[in-house]
Amino acid sequence: QIDPKDYTFAGLKDQTVGRLPGKVAGQQFVIQDCENCSIYIFDHSATITIDDCINCQIFLGPIKGSVFFRDCKDCKSIVACQQFRARDCRKLDIFLCCATQPIIESSTGMKFGCFQYYYPELALQFKDAGLSIFNNTWSNIHDFTPVSGENNWSLLPENAVVQDYVPLPSSEELKAVRISTDATRSIIPVTRGRRQKSSDESCLAVFFAGDYTTANARKLIDEMTGKGFQLVQTKEVLMKAEDAHRVFQQCASEFIPLLEKGPVVALEFSGDGAVEGCRSTINDVFSGTKVFVSESKESASQDVDNFYNFADMQMGM
Repeated sequence: QIDPKDYTFAGLKDQTVGRLPGKVAGQQFVIQDCENCSIYIFDHSATITIDDCINCQIFLGPIKGSVFFRDCKDCKSIVACQQFRARDCRKLDIFLCCATQPIIESSTGMKFGCFQYYYPELALQFKDAGLSIFNNTWSNIHDFTPVSGENNWSLLPENAVVQDYVPLPSSEELKAVRISTDATRSIIPVTRGRRQKSSDESCLAVFFAGDYTTANARKLIDEMTGKGFQLVQTKEVLMKAEDAHRVFQQCASEFIPLLEKGPVVALEFSGDGAVEGCRSTINDVFSGTKVFVSESKESASQDVDNFYNFADMQMGM
C-alpha cells in the first residue's frame, strides 16, 4: 500500500530534504507550501507538481510525464522532464532538460539554462522515465500569455554555474549521492540551444542505432567541443525510408538499411571549419562506423534544416 506522505513535501521551512535513488521509483510526487528549503529528488517519478513555494532550491530527477510549477516565486531548480509548465510564477531560474516545448503562462522573470548534472544512477533513471538524453528543447520556450513590449522569459548567462543556483545537499543522508555538476560530465549534453551562434557555419552528424550509439555520439561531442566547436542541438528520433530521402538526399540509399535498427542520434555543431573538423574527426575516430556527415559548408545548413524540420514534425513541435 502506497502512503502519499512518502511522496509529499508540504509546509516545510528552512529545511534540507530529499529522496535517495530508488526511493520514489516512478511514483507521483507533490511539493507544496515550502519556504527557504533545499529539496532534492534523486530518482525518477511519474509527475511532479510544485505549488506555492518561495525561495527554494529544487533538484528533480527524470520525470516521465509533466512537471508543473504553480504560484511559485524566487525559486531555483534543476529539472528533467517530458513536459514543463509554469503558471502564475515569478522569478524562477531553471536548468532544464525537456523533451517537448516548455510552456509558461502568466509568469514573469523566468530564466532558463541547459540541464547539467551527473550522479551514477542518473542514466538508468532517464531510461526508466522513458526520456532520451538527446531530446532537450530547454531554450525553445512558448509563452502562452505574452505582453507586448515585455519579455517574460530569458536565457541564463552562458557561464552560469549550476552549483551557484542549486548547491549540493548539506544533509548527511543526501551527501551519499555522488554528484558532479561539471558540465563535461553532465548526463545531458550541454547545448547552445537558441543562443546566438558564433559562426554561420554548421555541420550535421547523424549516428545510426547500434550498441554504441550513445557512446559514439558523446565521444564526437567531446572531440568537437575539445577543438572549440559548439554543440548547438541534439535529437534522437525514429526515421523511415522516405524521411531518409528528404534528409540525406542523394546518399539516402546507403543509410536506409540502418534505420530499421532503431532511432538515430543527430548532432548539430557550429563554428568556422565545423564541417571539415567534423569530417576529419569521424575519419580518425570512427573509421569503422557508418555516420552521416555534411559534405560541405554550403550543403550543411540545408542538412541541418532538413533534419530538424523533419524531427520537429515527428515530435509534433
